[in-house]
Amino acid sequence: MVKAVNTRSADQELVKGPVDKAMEVLEALVLPGGPHRLGEIARRTGLTKPTVHRHLRTMTEYGFAEPAEGGRYRAGPRLLGLAAAALNDSRAIELIRPVLADLRSRTGHVAFYAVRHAGDAVYLEQSEPAREYRVSTRPGHSTPLHACGVGLAMLSALPPEETEAVLGVPELEARTPQAPTDPAALRAVLARAALCGYAVDDEYDEPDVRSVAAPVVDARGQVVGAIGISGLTFTLDPESTQVYGPMVRAAARTVSTELGARTPALGAVRTEGRGQRS
Repeated sequence: MVKAVNTRSADQELVKGPVDKAMEVLEALVLPGGPHRLGEIARRTGLTKPTVHRHLRTMTEYGFAEPAEGGRYRAGPRLLGLAAAALNDSRAIELIRPVLADLRSRTGHVAFYAVRHAGDAVYLEQSEPAREYRVSTRPGHSTPLHACGVGLAMLSALPPEETEAVLGVPELEARTPQAPTDPAALRAVLARAALCGYAVDDEYDEPDVRSVAAPVVDARGQVVGAIGISGLTFTLDPESTQVYGPMVRAAARTVSTELGARTPALGAVRTEGRGQRS
């Protein structure tokens, strides 16, 4: 929910330190739809306009933000450079890029990679075919884990206690009328995903959009992210998900193996806790 501007008192703001506030401003600065006005950033963060302006001024001095037309602000060159350097230094991203390109080529759908941050899936990399339709997700975009294919894929392979911590949040957000928010219904979705090795987002995150995703694990068997594809429901219909699901699962397994994971043989299902079939 968007927070109101300037409704937070100075005493309330003191509860958060300067670094906390700066991180909130930075996160709002890079949200889709930018460049963003100062007032818009204030609404999203709940901070006062003077506080937001002070942080933006400092970020501009250090190259993390830069002014744009109409009094707006966008990510600065130093921030973009650091983000690019971090992604290029990531072994997972290095392995994932060609896998995503191959998956996009073979399916004709946008392919992407996301990681988990607390209760959200954060998209880091994307390979998109040349077509008129463009998905709303972009690198840096985040979606609640329970409301998207990559999030469900990660939840299906997490230890049960971690999954329950996510499902136990009061009033899970329903991004579309089709999105399940009842914990029992979500557990059934996750059980199916664990059984077949991939999760299906059936218009949970965006109307008329379906996605298929599978978890990526490392050498310790821990979930590090998920690979998925997404498309309009009339091109990625339920029958297609049964064809593309194993392809996405195989792509995720390829990256997992490169990261040192000992993935089970085809058709094998882990019996302890929630597992995945390769």
